[in-house]
Amino acid sequence: MFPFSAVVGHDDLRLALLLNAVHPGIGGVLVRGEKGTAKSTIVRALAALLPELDVSQNCRFGCVPGSTDCPDAPHEAAERRPAKLVELPVGATEDRLVGSLDLEKALTEGVRAFQPGLLASAHRGVLYVDEVNLLHDHLVDLLLDAAAMGRAHVEREGVSISHPSQFLLVGTMNPEEGELRPQLLDRFGLTVAVKAARDVGIRTEVIRRRLAYEADPVTFAAQWAQEDAKLKQQIAEARENLKAVSLPDSELRRIAAVCAAFEVDGMRADLVVARAATAHAAWRGATEVEVADVEAAVRLALPHRRRRDPFDEPGIEEQQLEDAMREAAEHADEPEGPDDDGPGGGELPEPQEGPAGNGNAPNDRPAPEPAPAFKARLLEVPGVGEGAPGKRSRARARTGRIVRSSKVDGSGLHLVDTLMNAAPHQHARGRTSPGLVLTAADLRKAVKEGKESNLVLFVVDASGSMAARQRMSAVSGAVVSLLRDAYQRRDKVGVVTFRGNQAEVALPPTTSVDAAATRLKKMRTGGRTPLADGLLKAHKVLEIERLRDPQKRPLVVLLTDGRATSSGLGGDPTKDALKAAGLLEQTAVVVVDCEQGHIRLGLAQKIAEALQGTCVRLDQLNADHLAGVVRAA
Repeated sequence: MFPFSAVVGHDDLRLALLLNAVHPGIGGVLVRGEKGTAKSTIVRALAALLPELDVSQNCRFGCVPGSTDCPDAPHEAAERRPAKLVELPVGATEDRLVGSLDLEKALTEGVRAFQPGLLASAHRGVLYVDEVNLLHDHLVDLLLDAAAMGRAHVEREGVSISHPSQFLLVGTMNPEEGELRPQLLDRFGLTVAVKAARDVGIRTEVIRRRLAYEADPVTFAAQWAQEDAKLKQQIAEARENLKAVSLPDSELRRIAAVCAAFEVDGMRADLVVARAATAHAAWRGATEVEVADVEAAVRLALPHRRRRDPFDEPGIEEQQLEDAMREAAEHADEPEGPDDDGPGGGELPEPQEGPAGNGNAPNDRPAPEPAPAFKARLLEVPGVGEGAPGKRSRARARTGRIVRSSKVDGSGLHLVDTLMNAAPHQHARGRTSPGLVLTAADLRKAVKEGKESNLVLFVVDASGSMAARQRMSAVSGAVVSLLRDAYQRRDKVGVVTFRGNQAEVALPPTTSVDAAATRLKKMRTGGRTPLADGLLKAHKVLEIERLRDPQKRPLVVLLTDGRATSSGLGGDPTKDALKAAGLLEQTAVVVVDCEQGHIRLGLAQKIAEALQGTCVRLDQLNADHLAGVVRAA
C-alpha cells in the first residue's frame, strides 16, 4: 500500500482525513476531483495510520470488549487487531450494505438469523465509497444515517436488529460524472476539492515517487515507515487530548456568526465546524479552540453547504471567507447572552453577492436571462424498462417494491412464495426433522419494480422566430426547470440546438446536469429555423447512445414553435421536418409548444403528431399550474 506520508501535495485532503481520524463524530469526508488525482490512494493509505483496536473475540460487529449494546453480547475474551478499511462497490445491494436474513439457516434449520452487512464490518474502521455520486440514492441515505447515528437499524424479512456502526465515512467522486443532491452533500461533514498540480516540480516529484513505488513497493514503504509511524502516534495522542480541549463561548459565537453569514441551512454546519475546530486544536496539541482552528474548520465544512441549487458552483471565495471571519470577530467579542435585538442576538453579516452581467448583439445574441425556474411536471417514458436506477420512469429493478414472483425472471429470492411452493410436498419428500426439504422447482425469484433514470435529450429551437426576449426567456426558464428535474431524477442529459443553417450538439449526453445549464447560458440565438436538421441531429445522437447503453431509454424534449424556415436537405422546410420526425417515431417525445399570442398556427401540434408524441404548451410544464403526469406516447 502506498504510504500516506509519501503523498505529494493535497494538504487540505490530508488534513480533513486526519481530523476525522481524531474525531469520527465530524461526519466523514467527501473528496471531489478529476480522475487521476490520487483520491483513492490517499484514502486507502489512511487506514494504516489508525490505531489498533481492542475487540471482542467472535463478535461479528467488532465491538469494544464488555459492550452491552451489541446483538452478540455477552462477549468473550478480547483480542487486538488493526482497524478495517471496508469498500462499498457502486453495484452493491441494500442487503450487502445493511445485512439481511441468513437464508441458509432459514431454509435448512428453520430459524431466523441475521447476516451482517458492510455497515457491521466497517464498525470502528473506515467505510470507503468510491464514485459515491453514482451510488443509488437510497443506499447513500442508509449509510449516511448510520454514520450520523452511530448505529444501524435493520427491519426486514422478519429480522429486527440494531447494532453499533461507527466509522469514518469517506466518499470520492468526479463532478464530471454528475453531482450529489444538496441534501446528501450536507450529510458529509467535510468536503475537499482536489486537482492535479500545474507546477512542473510537484508533478515531477509525483511521477518519481510513483515509479519508485511500482518498482519496489516494499523498499519504498520502508523508506516512509518512520513518517507514517509519527502520524499514527500523533493521531492516537490527539484522540486522547480531544477530551481535554475546551470550546470557549467566544468561539461558539464566531462559529454561529460565520455559518449564518453564509446562510447555510439547518444547524448541522455549526455542529460540524465546532467538532472539526475542536479536533484541529487537539491535533495541534492545544487545550483550547482558537481563531485559527475555526477558520481551518470553516474552509472544510462550508463549501458544499453553500449549494442551494443544483447548478450553483461549490466552494468559498477567499475574499468572502475573510469578510465573514472579520465580521464574525465582532460577535466573538460580544458578552454572553441575548442583546436588545431579540433572542437571536445582534445582526449577522450579510452574505456576499457575486457580480452579474449580460451581453447583447443583433441577429446573433446570447440567450436572455431565464425566467424564474419552477417545479416541472414529470415527463416519463411509457412502459417498463431495465435501465440504471433513477427516479423517472417505471423499470424492473434489483431494488424497489416486489410486484410478483417468477421462476425465471427476478432479482433475489422471493422467500414467501418459495416456502409456499415447498410446503405442500414436505410429507411426500419424507421430512422428519426441522427445516424444509427443497428442490430447484420450489425456488421463486422476486420481480421488483422501481424507477429508472433516462437519457433526456433537449432539442431547443434557438432561431430568430424564438428570439423575442420574453419568449426565449420563458423557454430558458423552462429548460432550466427541466434540467433541475433531470438532476433530481439522476438522468443523463444532452442538448441539441438548431438555428441559422444547421443544428449542433451543444452538449453530448452526460450525467453532469450543471454542465448542460452552463452551455445553455452561452447559447446564441437568431437566424433561420432548420427544424429538420435539428431532428436529424437528435436522431444521430440517440443512435450513438443506444450503442453505448442499450438499456437506457431516451426521452426527447423538443422546444419549438413548430415553424421551419430552412431545411438543410434542399427541399420544402416543413415537409422535410415532417420526414425527419419519422426517424424518431419509435422514441418517446414530448413537444413543448412555445408559440405565444392570441392567434396560434398549431404547427408544434403537427410536429408532435408526426413524432407520435405528446404536445404540451410551455405554460403547462409547471406542475403547480397543471397537476398530473405526461406520458410520452
